[in-house]
Amino acid sequence: MDLLVPLLLGVLAIAASTAVGRRLGVASPLILLGIGIAVGYLPFVHMPPVDPEWILVGVLPPLLYSAAVNLPAVEFRRDLRPIVGLSLVLVVISSLVLGLFFAAVVPGLGLPIGIALGAILSPTDAVATTIAKRLGIAPRVITMLEGESLLNDATALVLLRTAIAAIAGAFHFGETFWTFVWSVVIAVVIGAIVGWLTLLLRVWVRNSAANTAISFTVPFIAYLPTEHLGGSGLVAAVVAGIVTSQLAARRLTPEQRMSDTLNWRTIELMLEGAVFLLMGLELRDIVRENLASDEGLWHGMWLALAALGIVLVVRAAYVTFIVWNSKRRARRLDRERLEQFGERLDAYAAGAAPPEREGGARRRGRLPEDPEKREQMIGRARTRVSRALADTDYYQGSPLDWKQGAVIVWGGMRGVVTLAAAQTLPREEDRALLVFVAFLVAAVSLTLQGFTLPVLVRMLGLSGTSNEPAGAGSEELDDELRTAASSALLSGSLVDSEGRPFDAELMAGLGRRFAERPIENDRDATRTALELRLAIILAQRTRLEELTHDGRYPTAVLRHARAELDADQIGVQLRLDAAS
Repeated sequence: MDLLVPLLLGVLAIAASTAVGRRLGVASPLILLGIGIAVGYLPFVHMPPVDPEWILVGVLPPLLYSAAVNLPAVEFRRDLRPIVGLSLVLVVISSLVLGLFFAAVVPGLGLPIGIALGAILSPTDAVATTIAKRLGIAPRVITMLEGESLLNDATALVLLRTAIAAIAGAFHFGETFWTFVWSVVIAVVIGAIVGWLTLLLRVWVRNSAANTAISFTVPFIAYLPTEHLGGSGLVAAVVAGIVTSQLAARRLTPEQRMSDTLNWRTIELMLEGAVFLLMGLELRDIVRENLASDEGLWHGMWLALAALGIVLVVRAAYVTFIVWNSKRRARRLDRERLEQFGERLDAYAAGAAPPEREGGARRRGRLPEDPEKREQMIGRARTRVSRALADTDYYQGSPLDWKQGAVIVWGGMRGVVTLAAAQTLPREEDRALLVFVAFLVAAVSLTLQGFTLPVLVRMLGLSGTSNEPAGAGSEELDDELRTAASSALLSGSLVDSEGRPFDAELMAGLGRRFAERPIENDRDATRTALELRLAIILAQRTRLEELTHDGRYPTAVLRHARAELDADQIGVQLRLDAAS
């Protein structure tokens, strides 16, 4: 009973800060951090220490899983190389540089614990993505910040786990490296299997509420066996989320998808807000322990400011390399050659000789004699060419320059993972200092960079300059779906809820019956019209799934179109049930 009141107050504080933050244009985690600090200093408030296992096992897996489910798949694939660089290479470099720094300036700290603290300070936070989306900057920058904030969490936490394990014994680079590799590999395998199997289970369970309840267990089902086998349960949760995201669009029902989206959005809001609130509440005890030490508060403050400066300098150097490499890659792309290959492919479909591969070598092996198999092969080749053309338009239409690179550098804020991971440090003599440093880095980064990022964007002239790649507008996608509906109607391939084709004469006379009398007075006509509309929606959904692999449209547009079809299908189904 004593715990219930603080929990209720915490939920209300998270909800209120979200509403107030949106109206004031301030990130809600900053407000929650301030609330936690203010409440923590009240004389009658006592904050017991939080067991790090609650954060590591109970908070981070669902947070990372939720972010992975919402990852923009098309853009993530296109910018996978720079995203992996930011979330893997940059994290490792930053952690090592920070580890050397802390080991050098903190007497008796040691390199492993220094690297552990460096790993805690390396991952960026998704708050930057939320701020960037409101500023109207290029979607490519948002995708890179979003993908980095997801994947670098897992990398940093694997590195943290490895460094903490090395604290107990001698540090061997080779052993540590292979421990890192094993942690990632076994996590990817188990995460993919769990994501696939749990989705099959959810397809079998048709009830939306029960389906969402099962989804709440997925990150933990992926986490626990992976940790038991010595892998990273957090990486497994991320992989399970990515697999679920890719399969849910085709396998789950509209009701299940909508239920998932709303419930997971609530879970993510509560968990992320709780971490910031708890960290603010714990500040008083952290400050008191540092005041009691010989060094005092100033030691931790200058360490934090120096660490944040090092992180930003290393990040700026690496982003400069990414911008240069992106420009070089865009210049090497040849759209004309892809178009010529597409034309040769069309000619082959019309009966000409098969197109040649790059370099002039023809495909080895006999071509399929079966016309249906040959058409399938041509269709797959056309999809690859279309995707390559769309990727070329994306790289050349949204090039990275130094201005966008500056936004990527300054948008790399530290936040929830840094605060949560700091709680997992072993309880040694220097723990209070290290947690204090992590807290200051996250707080200063969120405050300084969070408030000044909009100013930087305006100074660089990037505000409101968002430009989608060519052919990526929602109007073009709407035209595609309307064409799919017309083709399905004209082909006569539509079937009703029992799998029977619609009667052509009935469909032709349906319009006349609607004109003769109100549809409400004709139950048969009403049901036929609703079933026809449902069949059209299913045909449009099939076309939408084909376009998902085409590469011409960004994930945001595809998701919006899918959400509209889901809403239409639910509405039609409800009316069908009422008409039965």
